Amino acid sequence: MLLRAVEEKIFTPLGSDSPVKSNFQLICGTNRDLRADVREGLFREDLLARIHLWTFQLPGLAERREDIEPNLEYELTELAKRSGKRIRFNREASSRFLDFAMAPSSTWRGNFRDLNAAVTRMATLSREGRITVQEVEEEMERLQEQWGTAEEVQSPKLEELLGTEAMAGIDLFDRLQLESVLSICQSCSNLAEAGRQLFEVSREQRSSKNDSDRIRKYLSRFGIDWEQIQSQKSSSGVAVGAASGG
Repeated sequence: MLLRAVEEKIFTPLGSDSPVKSNFQLICGTNRDLRADVREGLFREDLLARIHLWTFQLPGLAERREDIEPNLEYELTELAKRSGKRIRFNREASSRFLDFAMAPSSTWRGNFRDLNAAVTRMATLSREGRITVQEVEEEMERLQEQWGTAEEVQSPKLEELLGTEAMAGIDLFDRLQLESVLSICQSCSNLAEAGRQLFEVSREQRSSKNDSDRIRKYLSRFGIDWEQIQSQKSSSGVAVGAASGG
């Protein structure tokens, strides 16, 4: 039914016996790698072919940390509208939270939902309408526990990816570097996001910024591809697609 609606813009409404025609555009969003799902038989290939006209990646909060500070103010303003009570950070607390929020170790796995929840908790626990360093410190502990340690979130299993024999042929230097790269890759939803983190400094010095290709070439030295890395993750990466209905 959906295939027909997308391709011919004709569908039969629920409870009706008569088909109707509708001129529409279909916009789809997903947090899964649909091409990988097609290969595994979890998503229809013909449906993906019809909706995969244009694809746009929406970066998560961890990829656009410059949005954190203005959104802190936005969240406090929205909270004031709902509660009728104006709450602000004191200067030291604001600086402390922003330092934490902008650090690479802060993964913001829940994106803006995490930020909204953090501000709501700190505002609720604040006294006299001021969020202090104490509320910030307590919230930082909650978020770190929620996200888990780096070892819990990212645990690349080199032996599974490479095999015991190949592992034995890699120097400790290369192994440590590879483990770090895999940890970053497993924390990211796509190659572009991983590239921005891994080549944050050097990419500004290059005219060509094809970070994804740099990562692919590095991984290929060890016989590893992106799909293998993602298959070790407990959650899927993020990808958003949009398509016209015709």
